[in-house]
Amino acid sequence: MAVKIMSKTITDLSMRVSRCFFVPTKLAFPAKFKVPRQVWISNMDTVEEEKLGLIDLHPEVFAERPRVDIIHENVRWQQLYRYVSYAHTKTREEVRGGGKKPRPQKGSGRARHGSIRSPIWKGGGVVHGPRSPTTYFYMLGFSSRLNGLRSTLSAKFAQDDLQVVESLNLPTDDPSYLEKLVEERGWGPAVLFVDDSDIMPLNITAATDAIGHYNLMPVYGLNVHSMLKHQTLVLTLAAIKRIEERILFHLNRNDACDVGAKFKMT
Repeated sequence: MAVKIMSKTITDLSMRVSRCFFVPTKLAFPAKFKVPRQVWISNMDTVEEEKLGLIDLHPEVFAERPRVDIIHENVRWQQLYRYVSYAHTKTREEVRGGGKKPRPQKGSGRARHGSIRSPIWKGGGVVHGPRSPTTYFYMLGFSSRLNGLRSTLSAKFAQDDLQVVESLNLPTDDPSYLEKLVEERGWGPAVLFVDDSDIMPLNITAATDAIGHYNLMPVYGLNVHSMLKHQTLVLTLAAIKRIEERILFHLNRNDACDVGAKFKMT
C-alpha cells in the first residue's frame, strides 16, 4: 500500500514538473539600460493556481514610468469621442408665433419692436444657445495613445494586477467555476481577459456571458479606459507576444512622422 502511494505521489510530481517551463524569449529591440521583467505563467484548467513557468517582458512596454497625465489624456479622449450633446435651443425663426409686428413703429411712445419672439422678449428665441447634435470628437496624437498603453500596462504590472496565463481554455462553461477561480487567485471583482484573436474559446465565452464584470477583449481592442475599469488584466502568451510586437514596432519605426500626419486635425 505504501509503495502504491509513493509511486502515485512521484507520478503526480513528475507530471507537474513536466508542465513547468521557462519561455526563452529573444526580445525584439532589446533595451540598452533596462533589465527585462519576469512574470509567472499560470494555468486556468484548475481552480488551484499552478505556476507553469516564467516569461520575460520587455521593459519598454511593461516597465516604463507611468505618466499619469498621459493616462488622463487617453481616458478623457475616450470619454469625449463617444459623447454627443443633444441640448437644443430655438432661435427667433424657430419659436412658434411672432409673425405680426406687435405695435406700430411710431406714435405709441414705446420701444420699437418687430416681433414678440425677439431674444429680448420673454418667450422669445435664444441667441448663441446650444444646438444639437453637438459632438466633442477630437483626435488624440498617435504618440499620446501609444504612450498611454505603455503607461497603463506598466502601472498594472507594478501594482501586481497583471496576470499571464497559458491560454483561456476552461474545462467547463459553468460561470461558478470561473467565479471560484477568480476568488481563489484574488483577481478582484472585475477582470479583463485579453487574447490574441477575437475568436475566444467556447467555454470562457459562455462563462463570462452571464457575468457582467468579467469581459473578453482581443488585442486590437485593448485600450486605456478598459484596463483601468477592471482591477485585474489577464493576458495570454499570444497576447503578450502580439502587444510587444506592435508597440515596439511603432516605437522604433522611422516613418512615424509621416504616418502620424494623417491623424492631425487641420
